[in-house]
Amino acid sequence: MPKKVWLLVIGMFINVMGNSFLWPLNTIYMHDYLGKSLSVAGLVLMANAGAGVVGNLLGGYLFDRIGGFKSIMAGIIISIIGLVGLVFWHDWQPYIWFLTLLGFSGGLIFPSMYAMVATLWPEGGRKAFNSIYLAQNVGVAIGPALAGLVASVSIDYIFPANLVFYVIFFFIAFFGYRKLEIAPDRHTSVIKENKKIRQKAPFYALLIISGGYLIMWLVYSQWMTTISTHSLSLGISLKEYSLLWTINGLLIVIGQPIIKPVISRLENKIKTQMLIGIVIFSISYIVVSFAASFTMFIVAMVIVTFGEMFVWPAVPTIASQLSPKGREGFYQGIVNSFATMGRMFGPFIGGILADQYGMQVMLFILTAFMIIPIITSLLYDRPIKKANHQSESHL
Repeated sequence: MPKKVWLLVIGMFINVMGNSFLWPLNTIYMHDYLGKSLSVAGLVLMANAGAGVVGNLLGGYLFDRIGGFKSIMAGIIISIIGLVGLVFWHDWQPYIWFLTLLGFSGGLIFPSMYAMVATLWPEGGRKAFNSIYLAQNVGVAIGPALAGLVASVSIDYIFPANLVFYVIFFFIAFFGYRKLEIAPDRHTSVIKENKKIRQKAPFYALLIISGGYLIMWLVYSQWMTTISTHSLSLGISLKEYSLLWTINGLLIVIGQPIIKPVISRLENKIKTQMLIGIVIFSISYIVVSFAASFTMFIVAMVIVTFGEMFVWPAVPTIASQLSPKGREGFYQGIVNSFATMGRMFGPFIGGILADQYGMQVMLFILTAFMIIPIITSLLYDRPIKKANHQSESHL
């Protein structure tokens, strides 16, 4: 892996480690400390993710327009402002406003990170996105474990802890990413020429695969919201729940050699990778719906982790393959926006279903939703095949 990519990997690790102090505990904080229902907590997380959708689209656009360094720095500075606010004001109303602001600022950062790694290491392919994905998950492995320890002393301390990590990320980005700036003609050619992309088929393909990605994130977001409060209601401690995320992150790192032979065999069969991941992913929710002990939650987390190892790096790889020159940031922004929309609707839909029908029925319904990403994975390249067939018939 090139040295310049390592800086992005380290930055993503610090960013996610700080982030993961907050996101696994959001629902618990609103439900157990601020006394709000799961449905209301879901609405607040919906606002947070909705702002993230706007941030992702704007972040992807800014990458193509002004470059990765400036767009990432803008996101970090706004995040620091939001976290300073949360340190001093984390009662109900300020919590809503600052959490929404953090959703927007986080959205600015992610598409630029993915687009930068694609343009800095174009020959890396799936490896480039997997390196960022691994960095995220090492952050997820360490962050929640530390957050669990900090929260066991006082949950109020998670806000300054998150702020510290963003300040570190600021300095890494400020001194490191300026040197990583890609020459403007590498990633802004479409916008500079002010031309519309004539080939619409790849964009339609992107929307189809992103639709399935949205559903997967809608279901996955239950781990951070309804499943977290459900685990606590069964007598599992906050430390134990945080440990589940540590297991998730560590397993993603340790599990790479285990899945490598399968990934290598499916190097040019990304559709098959997706389908294997989705099936494994779905099984975990059947397991968690019957889980009554911490051990069963660990089993469910292990299964979902293997599923996501196939799926999460594959989708930005597909987006990179589909994107025309000059639209790398925009296409990654679209993918991240759909993922964020999943995180936006997931807590609210899950919260309503759990409040109305109970956890088990909610998990069964959402598991049934996984048929949609199976269909989108099978059919996403249909518009491209159709366009190719039409162009061949004109020859």
